Amino acid sequence: MGLQFQVFVLCLSIQFMIIAATTNSDDAAALNSLKFSWENFPPSWRGSDPCDEHWEGIRCTNSRVISITLSGMGLSGTLSGDITALLELQTLDLSYNKDLGGSLPAAIGDLKNLTTLILVGCGFSGPIPHSIGSLSKLVYLSLNSNSFSGQIPPSIGSLSELYWLDLADNELSGTIPVSSGDSSGLDMLVRTKHFHLGNNQLSGTIPEKLFSPKMVLIHVLFESNNLTGTLPVSLGLVQTLEVVRFDRNRLSGSIPSNLNNLSHVNELFLSNNRLTGPMPNLTGLDSLFSLDMSNNSFDASDFPAWFSTLQSLTTVMMDSTQLQGEVPPEFFRHPHLQTVVMRHNQLNGTMDIGSSHSNQLELVDLTGNQISGFTSTTGADNVDFILANNPICEESGETKDYCTPNEESSTYSTPSNNCRHDSCSSDQISSPNCQCAYPYTGTLVFRAPSFSGLGNFTYFTTLEGDMTLAFQSYKLPVDSISLSNPRKDSNEYLNLNVQVFPPSSEDSFNRTGISSLGFVLSNQTYKPPHNFGPYYFIGDPYGHFAGSASKNSINIGIIIGAAAGGCVLLLLLIFAGVYAHRQKKIAQKANEQNPFAHWDQNKSSGNIPQLKGARCFSFEEVNKFTNQFSEANNIGSGGYGKV
Repeated sequence: MGLQFQVFVLCLSIQFMIIAATTNSDDAAALNSLKFSWENFPPSWRGSDPCDEHWEGIRCTNSRVISITLSGMGLSGTLSGDITALLELQTLDLSYNKDLGGSLPAAIGDLKNLTTLILVGCGFSGPIPHSIGSLSKLVYLSLNSNSFSGQIPPSIGSLSELYWLDLADNELSGTIPVSSGDSSGLDMLVRTKHFHLGNNQLSGTIPEKLFSPKMVLIHVLFESNNLTGTLPVSLGLVQTLEVVRFDRNRLSGSIPSNLNNLSHVNELFLSNNRLTGPMPNLTGLDSLFSLDMSNNSFDASDFPAWFSTLQSLTTVMMDSTQLQGEVPPEFFRHPHLQTVVMRHNQLNGTMDIGSSHSNQLELVDLTGNQISGFTSTTGADNVDFILANNPICEESGETKDYCTPNEESSTYSTPSNNCRHDSCSSDQISSPNCQCAYPYTGTLVFRAPSFSGLGNFTYFTTLEGDMTLAFQSYKLPVDSISLSNPRKDSNEYLNLNVQVFPPSSEDSFNRTGISSLGFVLSNQTYKPPHNFGPYYFIGDPYGHFAGSASKNSINIGIIIGAAAGGCVLLLLLIFAGVYAHRQKKIAQKANEQNPFAHWDQNKSSGNIPQLKGARCFSFEEVNKFTNQFSEANNIGSGGYGKV
């Protein structure tokens, strides 16, 4: 068995050398090497030249590979260092291949023309190579939702063209790198608009040098890390900011007073830290939709008067913030207010939202305060009040609905478009247009939506229509989109299940359709409505590619064919060598048996040369050669008889 395996490997090696020798292309050789190191590569990857053979997911210009987009292909294996030979490569997207992992090649920085590197939702691990800072043309860097570890390479600060930096949902540790002496850092990324670094294990303080007025950042997401120290005053200098998340860290000290300079901020999350000092005055944050400062240790204070100035508010989360006094009815007049959660404070008096409350209001949760009364309000039937663990519920003998905590939930699912659903086969799903098909599925995750009322289905129907129109405008093969099960996770991210259906004339997507869909979502080509905020997508494995019924047999056939071809060539070479060797031996033997070949021309007896190594013949040989001494062979006679 071991010898057979060695022969098989040898045959594959010979076949690969033949391919490389016949293409005269480093790009072709590199991609063929990747093909042999991956499983489940597209069945169209046949032949030796990916450009001439039009391999799926590969785009070429002048016979040079410039783009590899293979998201959602079910690839497994590792990213070979051979990819660094693709010196003209501009785009690399391998997202949503969960079984594609290992470490990134240390020489990834050799791809000097790379502008887009997207590896979302794969299985990569180990450190991010320092050489990544050599990708001077890089615009998009998305490595989120993997298992990368170690520190953030300071060299990333050298990426002067970088627009999008997403390293979230990994296992990165260490401090936030900033420039010092000859070392670069994230503070140098003055053209970058997105810092997505949440859900890691970053530690240490937030450097004051990290932020500056010349930055154009709009999203700063550092939630769910182990950061300590205070919020830097420099944060308030980045006037372009729209989303700020430093929640779920171990920050301490007071909130900088200049934070109210961020007049464009829509979402501000500072919850679950160890912040102290007075409650900050946020007057001036006129664009603020969502505010969450829960679970900090601020000084005890009355209900802030500046709340009434924030007319854009939809969501206020102020659990355990030492608030006291009454909640004024005027607060609920904010026209867009949807959710008010102020649990475990010292609020007292009567719960009264007034008659002019927001018509979007869905939830008021004041669990664990000192509320002693409740005023019923006309038009508040859709508002869920929760006053559990307040005197009004503990001291009253009556049981009211507002004394029973309820978990927020939404049962939304895209309805059908006024059509009749026919029964589908067991593994097919009916689309909103009542077509049975195999949809591409996954999860949309919104990291900071500006709304919180999941009972308002208008948000989701708007998103469905927007996505459908956008995908069709991108010439993607999409018939309709279905959304379902909106929910908030432990990070207050909004999660939505997504089903994308192929055109009505087809019941499944081909590989090009899936990779195109994945790329539009992974590189943020699709921009959702503004109130959904920053997002990412995690695609599920797709097992129903159009025309893929014989995929395994095709792949096996390619491998067997390559091995067989190589082995046949090897055997022919061996047979030719053996035959030539045998012929040479026969010729040598015949030459040795020829007595005239051994005449010595330099020694003679008279005019006759002397023989070297004269041979004696046996009687049997002479008898055979003379045909038993036949008379027909008689040429004469001498003193010793017939000759």
